[in-house]
Amino acid sequence: MNSTDNFLLQRSLDDVRRRIAEACARVGREPSEVRLLPVSKTVATARLREAFVAGLTELGENKIQEACSKAEQLADLPLSWSIIGHLQTNKAKYAARIAREFQALDSLRLAAALERRLQIERRCLDVLVQVNTSGEASKFGLAPDSVAAFMQELPAFSALRVRGLMTLAVFEPDTSRVRACFRALRTLRDQLRDTAPPSVALDELSMGMSGDFEIAIEEGATVVRVGQALFGPRPLPDSHYWPGLGNSTTTPRQPG
Repeated sequence: MNSTDNFLLQRSLDDVRRRIAEACARVGREPSEVRLLPVSKTVATARLREAFVAGLTELGENKIQEACSKAEQLADLPLSWSIIGHLQTNKAKYAARIAREFQALDSLRLAAALERRLQIERRCLDVLVQVNTSGEASKFGLAPDSVAAFMQELPAFSALRVRGLMTLAVFEPDTSRVRACFRALRTLRDQLRDTAPPSVALDELSMGMSGDFEIAIEEGATVVRVGQALFGPRPLPDSHYWPGLGNSTTTPRQPG
């Protein structure tokens, strides 16, 4: 990575942080309330080394295979990995081995698979429950009206530390529909606080990506997952990573 690339990354990082601060200011929040999770899918490890130098020590990956490969190549750096995409139960062992956080828990079967592997690894894992607030059949996640019952089952999995909820908004130019997805997650979180088991924390709301993180912050996001706004456009179509987005890589609203 040359000096020009370093400059562009730092400029992009500064710009994203500025936008986070401005979104917080609009709704009377502090920027310290929002965690920036850089999404490193398709980003070369050489660039991630420079990102680490720039202060980015936590990285999010959609695909567990890519996360494992990068974790191995970057094992000399004190990075933490967040898995933010759908995980098959037969891949749970890899997440249990390398991840600090998993943001897409949406079934008891997967919870059980993670629990078994985490017990073997003698580790715990922070998890967020994925909620399908858009109602799109193409998206993973629990239906909002299923989350309360799901939460009641999670204390049985002692290696899973439940921290909150995650969602993907609809991907379209109509920002009112995007905002509605984020508002629905915040409202659900507030409702669940009355009934969630004591061991279940609901502090985190992971919502918002490169094209909509400012709206998400205005609606209460505590984690924003930002990739393209930091690292630039990806070589693969967004549908390779996020279901239901179509095949275009150049759209008015970047999904991640």
